[in-house]
Amino acid sequence: MVETRKPRTALTIYDVARHAGLSIASVSRVLNGSGNPRSETREKVMLAVRELSYIPDGAARALSNGLKEVVGVVFRRGDDLGFEDEAESPLFDEVVTRGIEASAQRTSFDVLISMIGTGDATARLSGLAGKTDGLILHDRLISGAALARLAAQLPVVILVGKPSPETMSVRADNQAGMRALVRHLVADHGYRSIGYISGHADSPDSLARAAALEIEARDLGARAITGPRWTGDYSARGGARVIATLLGEHHKLPRAIVCANDQTAIGVMHALDQQGIRVPGQVAVTGFDDVAVARHLHPTLTTVRQPIREMGVIAFDLLHAAITGAPVAQRDVVLPVELVIRESCGCRGPRRR
Repeated sequence: MVETRKPRTALTIYDVARHAGLSIASVSRVLNGSGNPRSETREKVMLAVRELSYIPDGAARALSNGLKEVVGVVFRRGDDLGFEDEAESPLFDEVVTRGIEASAQRTSFDVLISMIGTGDATARLSGLAGKTDGLILHDRLISGAALARLAAQLPVVILVGKPSPETMSVRADNQAGMRALVRHLVADHGYRSIGYISGHADSPDSLARAAALEIEARDLGARAITGPRWTGDYSARGGARVIATLLGEHHKLPRAIVCANDQTAIGVMHALDQQGIRVPGQVAVTGFDDVAVARHLHPTLTTVRQPIREMGVIAFDLLHAAITGAPVAQRDVVLPVELVIRESCGCRGPRRR
């Protein structure tokens, strides 16, 4: 005769509290990451969790506090780019995987990632708002008015974009980084003409970098070259396309080309090499971001380093605080950048400023 076993009763937070000799409220604060429990309390709770092999019921916990425990992360998809192009971007990996996702795991939140084009942004974001507790938006997707309406529904953090009164934001000091880069190209190398290959035409970061470049170049007596023909889309493909168009129309290239990001610079350097134009001997090329591959290119890429991973961490922390009702001390966080000098500008070895 086969003996049947009763299924094991699922452990609850009450069992953990009883095992740890603590109140339900104390255990709840530790497991939910709320309040400021003492270190000895936290240690007792986590020891009880390990000894009981207790697995918190995320669905029940979320139901009790009215949260889905999901945040949405939205990246802008270029008009001629697929998901694969963006997903392979080093910036995407650094921001999402190493920054936002790592922080979310510490709080038991899940991350819902979406790639959205500008054509269907409003409807898609409205749908995501119903599935998440808050959103992190990368770059400009919707108008200011639409963004205000979205932020009225749930907390929103703008990542590397233009801050607004209704949202929180995390961005790098674009102006300081671009000014330092232009000073190096003009004052240290003596380049008198500098072209700027932008990101998306309406990208706040790209516009801020372009404005800083134009002002600094003018103040130093150099010529800044911008305009519709110099519009990229933050991709290597977009950078190569700009160079192909300029050369195809027989435009004379400036002595230095500053790119809105490193991905664009990679495409520019490839396109110039295909045409037999030497970098930096004939045209200097620089980027912005300092992705890992920048130091392995030939020549190595002079760029401006953004604290990309830290941006993701802070963006999630701001959003989580707003979702859980914790105080948010600073709604617009501007992080410092660093000029990283390598070979593509005409220097012989790596330096930092």
